[in-house]
Amino acid sequence: MKIRDKLFKRIDGYIIGKFLGTFFFSLALILAIAVVFDYNEHVDQFVQNEAPWHAIIFDYYLNFIPYFGHLFSPLFVFIAVIFFTSKLAENSEIIAMFSTGISFHRLMRPYMFSALLIALFSYGLGAYVIPKGNVKRIAFENKYKKKVIMDTGHNIQLEVEDGVIAYFDRFERANSTGYRFQLDRFEGNTLKSHFTAKTLVYGNDPANPDKWTAKNWQLRDITDTLEVITSGLSRDTVIAIQPYDLLVSQGQQETMTTPELKRYIDRQRRRGIANIKAFEIEYHNRIAISFAAFILTLIGVSLSSKKVKGGMGMNLGIGIALSFGYIVFQTISSTFAVNGNTPPVVAVWIPNIVFLLIGLYLYHKAPK
Repeated sequence: MKIRDKLFKRIDGYIIGKFLGTFFFSLALILAIAVVFDYNEHVDQFVQNEAPWHAIIFDYYLNFIPYFGHLFSPLFVFIAVIFFTSKLAENSEIIAMFSTGISFHRLMRPYMFSALLIALFSYGLGAYVIPKGNVKRIAFENKYKKKVIMDTGHNIQLEVEDGVIAYFDRFERANSTGYRFQLDRFEGNTLKSHFTAKTLVYGNDPANPDKWTAKNWQLRDITDTLEVITSGLSRDTVIAIQPYDLLVSQGQQETMTTPELKRYIDRQRRRGIANIKAFEIEYHNRIAISFAAFILTLIGVSLSSKKVKGGMGMNLGIGIALSFGYIVFQTISSTFAVNGNTPPVVAVWIPNIVFLLIGLYLYHKAPK
C-alpha cells in the first residue's frame, strides 16, 4: 500500500508539472506573438502620436500582456490539457497508469488540482492586479491609439440617495473638480435644503472615499416658517459621489478591482440607475472565467485520454474548436445581457453550464 501511495503521489506530481508547464509555456509563446503583431499593427500610430518608449513598454505592453493572458486563459487551459494528455496517451503512459490500478476518477485529481491553482491565479489577477494595470493601458490607448479622451462632463445630474439630487454644470477628471455644484434635499415634493458651491474638489482620501471640499459655498436650510442661510469660503463635506460616478467611459468597468466593482454596482442600484449591465457582466465574468478552468480541464482530459490512430492532431483540432466555441459563446451570451432582458449573472454562466454538460457526457464516455 505504501508503494502504491508513493507511486500515485509521483504520478500526481508528474501530471501537475506537465499541466502547469505546458499551460504557462503556451501562454508565454502566444502572448509573445500577440505583442509582435500588435506592435506591427499600431507602430504607425505610436510614431504619429509621438508615444514615448517608456509609456509604450511600461504603460501599455507591460499591462497588455496580463490582460490578454487572462482574457484567453480558458483557451490555453484547454490547449495545454489536450496537448500533453494526448502525448501521454500516444506514448501509452495513461495505459501504464491504469495498469497500476489507478482509476480514471483518481487520474482526474491532479488535473483538477492544477485547474484549481490556475483558477485561483486567474481570479487573483482579474480581480485585483489587472484592473490597476488597465487604468494605465486604457489611458495610453485613449491618448496614443484612439485619440479619444473623455476628461470633461457637462450638465451632470444624478440622485445621490433617496430625495437627494446632485448637479454639476461641469466636471473635469484631470483635477477632480466640479464647477457650479448644487445639492438639493427633498422630503416628498418639498425642498428642505439647497447647497451650492462654485467649485467642489474631490478629496481622494482612501479612509473616506466620499470626502469633497466645497469652495465659495452657500447653504439654505428651509423649514415651514423659516429659511436659514449660511456661507463660507471652504468647507469639507461628505457626499456619496465619486469621480467615476460622473464620467462613465468605455471600458471603465475593467479598471475597477472586484471590491470596487461590487461597491459601484450596489451604489448605482440604490440610486435607481439602470445602465450598469456592463459592470455587472464584468463582475460575474471574473468568477465564471476562473471556474471555466475546471470545466475545460474535464472536457480536455475526457477527449484526449484515449490513444487514437494518427496521433494528437484530431484531439488538438477538436480541443481548439471547442475552446474557441466557448469564447464565442461567452461573447454572444454577454451580448444578450447588454441588449436584451437576460440577467447578467445568467448570461455569463450559460456557457459554463452548457460546456459542463458536454464535459459530463464526455467524462461518462471516456475510457475507464
